[in-house]
Amino acid sequence: MHDRNEYIYKKEVNWSLLTEGMTLPVENQIVFGRLVNGFLQKGEQKAIHIYLNGKVYDAKVVNVNYNQKYQRKHDVLQIRYPKNGELARELQKLYASSYSYFLNARKLRPEGSRSIPKLPENAKEYLVIYTTIYDDTYEFETIETNEVSTLKEIVVGKSEYSFELDYSIDIKDETSTIIEVQKTSKIRKLNRKIGEYLKELYGYRCQICGRLIGEEYGSHIVEAHHIDYFVKSLNNNADNQMIVCPNHHRIIHDANPTFDRTEILYVYPNGYQEKLKLNKHL
Repeated sequence: MHDRNEYIYKKEVNWSLLTEGMTLPVENQIVFGRLVNGFLQKGEQKAIHIYLNGKVYDAKVVNVNYNQKYQRKHDVLQIRYPKNGELARELQKLYASSYSYFLNARKLRPEGSRSIPKLPENAKEYLVIYTTIYDDTYEFETIETNEVSTLKEIVVGKSEYSFELDYSIDIKDETSTIIEVQKTSKIRKLNRKIGEYLKELYGYRCQICGRLIGEEYGSHIVEAHHIDYFVKSLNNNADNQMIVCPNHHRIIHDANPTFDRTEILYVYPNGYQEKLKLNKHL
């Protein structure tokens, strides 16, 4: 069930995910939309299966923007499963510390409050969704706090540019255990898959110069770059990655410019500014 393994979405664990489902912004999920035979129309739903830790669970994907209640500008997909049902209980077990935190936070809310608690920054956990060889079955993979902590220890002092080029971290030393390798392998896979997804989104063009490198040779040479360096931030979210040509990638790591997220441009130490020509996700 792991032959296809295309990246769909990375979701920060919250109360809804642990009890009944999650939201997937349609406009960002080109892989998911393709595999459900085109985007679902407003109010439509489709039965799907979720593969998690060797077991398959029933769920459904729903386009919930069927009226003007929330005044949404875009359709929104949700993956839903029975509230506190079998899949939800398995997720609550896997994310036991997060589930306990949310239960306590909800108990401590002022009476009548509908505030939604979030995990502290140093305790965040994630769920990643991948495709499988079956078009109606998707794999859930957990990234728990201890796995993030292990990776943080391993990447200290590593080269960001080398990591970005081959998406690898050298953990094959005498002090690395099988458990450490297993914990970091899923995070490395996620990072690689997000980069591949973004390359497809931009048609293998550089977001800075807009060029398609290697087309005349029947090749596409483009690389994924972390805006806030991964070896320091451990942030492999799509909004911390951009797609660049090899020239711009080398220049960025050599000159170390500052990225202005408001203006969506790089400001170089010599004062030169360079705005992105292509931007669909930042």
